[in-house]
Amino acid sequence: MALPSLVLRRCVSSSAPANVIKHVTVVGGGLMGSGIAQVAAQNGQDVTLVDVNDAVLSKSRGIIETSLKRVVKKMFKDNPADGEKLVQETLEKIKTLTDVNEAVKETDLVVEAIIENIDLKQKLFSSIDEIAPDHTIFASNTSSLSIGEIASVTKRKDRFGGLHFFNPVPVMKLLEVIRTEDTSDDTYQKMMAWGQAVGKTCITCKDTPGFVVNRLLVPYMSEAVRMLERGDATARDIDTAMKLGAGLPMGPLELSDYTGLDTGLYISEGWHKKFPDEPLFKPSKLMKKLVSEGKLGRKSGEGFYKY
Repeated sequence: MALPSLVLRRCVSSSAPANVIKHVTVVGGGLMGSGIAQVAAQNGQDVTLVDVNDAVLSKSRGIIETSLKRVVKKMFKDNPADGEKLVQETLEKIKTLTDVNEAVKETDLVVEAIIENIDLKQKLFSSIDEIAPDHTIFASNTSSLSIGEIASVTKRKDRFGGLHFFNPVPVMKLLEVIRTEDTSDDTYQKMMAWGQAVGKTCITCKDTPGFVVNRLLVPYMSEAVRMLERGDATARDIDTAMKLGAGLPMGPLELSDYTGLDTGLYISEGWHKKFPDEPLFKPSKLMKKLVSEGKLGRKSGEGFYKY
């Protein structure tokens, strides 16, 4: 979950350690996984993208190609031939497989970008733990689950961390690098170096609910919904207030519609279940009602607003 942005920028720290990760396996061919595969390949990495069937992977390649063409159209507007060359070179660096065990046999980093379900994530990492090389780092792109809990089923807790990208991955500049109590300094430095090598500005956070962005963003959006529930102000006035009064590019209710009301509710309910005494994590009744009615925001055509 993240604020949308239209700015494309590569930001690499001059003091960053040399990147030793040359091959990355991305598990999950959805929008997040496709985006991670794209930025890695676009910055010279060899990538293996894994999903359950060839139809999903074919769609993933289409998403990546479309995104790349949008990028090079801006970068090479005076030299389209060079832009097309970059598109082809990037696509050639992305290999697709449906067999995750085969995909991790020779890789330096595994980034998981599957559904936000801790059981499925643990099952995945447990199954590949014995197959991946000892040096391979495991990372989850989860936005709300505990990295330590996901890592607990493996024998490489010291080589496990979080790499939380933001949607759309090729555009958003930030990468949250999450280290648990068990993540080694070497693993942390390698994750930071890799994140910078693929063009992201990296920040560090402990394994705390929602990390930095969502820990601040989800309660903020939830409070906006509660204001609407109480009748303190209209949805339009709440959003206008935060755009013009706080200088934000999008109001909290518009942002909820953009990211998906079901996504926000899922995160809130998960945190509330784990931390029932934290009032900031209590799910909104109005949010529950809208989701139950299928009003999920932009993707369904209606949320707090109609589209």
